[in-house]
Amino acid sequence: MSILYVEAFSGLSGDMFLGGLAGLANAYDELEQLPQLLQLPDARVEIREVNKNGIVCNHVKVIDLNEKDHENHHHHHKHDHDHHHHPHRHLREIVKIIEQAAISEGAKKIANEIFHIIGTSESNIHNIPLEKIHFHEISAVDSLVDIIGCAVLLDKLKISQTFSTPVCTGYGFVNTQHGKLPVPAPATADILQGIPTYAGDETGERTTPTGAAILKYLDPSFSVPVLTTVKRAYGPGQKTFIAPNVVRLSICEVQPVSESLFMLETNIDDMSGEFLGIDFQNNLLKHGAIDFYFTAVQMKKGRAGQLLSCIVDTEELQRLSDFILEHTSSIGVRYYKIDRHVLRREIKEIDTPFGKVKVKMVVTPSGAKRASIEYENLKLLSERNNLSMQALHDRITPLIN
Repeated sequence: MSILYVEAFSGLSGDMFLGGLAGLANAYDELEQLPQLLQLPDARVEIREVNKNGIVCNHVKVIDLNEKDHENHHHHHKHDHDHHHHPHRHLREIVKIIEQAAISEGAKKIANEIFHIIGTSESNIHNIPLEKIHFHEISAVDSLVDIIGCAVLLDKLKISQTFSTPVCTGYGFVNTQHGKLPVPAPATADILQGIPTYAGDETGERTTPTGAAILKYLDPSFSVPVLTTVKRAYGPGQKTFIAPNVVRLSICEVQPVSESLFMLETNIDDMSGEFLGIDFQNNLLKHGAIDFYFTAVQMKKGRAGQLLSCIVDTEELQRLSDFILEHTSSIGVRYYKIDRHVLRREIKEIDTPFGKVKVKMVVTPSGAKRASIEYENLKLLSERNNLSMQALHDRITPLIN
């Protein structure tokens, strides 16, 4: 399983994603075969080396053979959105092309999801049911091959998790089949809801609906952890801007977060265990303990005792030491520096039939996700629903994974 890092400082389009993913997967030959696998005889994939401000990379261009003669005759520059000479396909026709294609089941699933994202957006904007939407620009041969090609490569790379920078959209206006529209175009703006964006400092369309939909499918996190790059590739766009028009894609490994903390310890053998109960333990947390535990130890002269161990950061070390010396029979504490690696974590609130529940989500080094329900939350819901904590845990767990 791989972790993908998307740097969208020049925006995103289908061909940019396709070029970058092909570079990561070293799959240019496979892309040239793609029109045959999709049974699209009117498409051809051309790969050529381009230089974008000194960044040399391969541009993957999908040629619509129906348009070639027309283009050569008129010598006009074709814009991303300006397709007039191809059938306008409905979603069911696109799904049929995907289903009949000689590609993996995983790639078919990804391609269908990306087209569904675009279809839902078009449906929202034009207020037409999803099944009746005519895919204008998106059903052009080049967009079809871009999206399905990206789906094939994402499946091949086995992307399990994605991180991304905010997305540059560009600004100004763009000519489309619907007339002049603002940048980002309505479909792009709709798809990018919930994704951090910025206009950038050059006019023009930097992010297309296709590029936005592929990113949306990847469901990236914009809280980027410490990453180690394993492989990097650039995907160039067709247009030229002052800044290099490329997306930088990297296959990465997440570095565990490293922290320097203190272990604070004291031995207690002449104090009632009752005084070390729940109130004392809650106060340890209030006074800065990140975590703590008790260990049964054999003290000198054969006395049974307790070793209290607390993890604490530098700022809270003195406060926690003072609390322990004040509220136990100990006459001294010792501490030493420790390092620890921790998984990235976040607390999410999830709606369940039993009420809202707080869940701690962590991501392992391989990119796998793990979730655990917060104990106090489970206890509260257990009382409210008149269910044992174990029964409640067993019912809620399938809802959060």
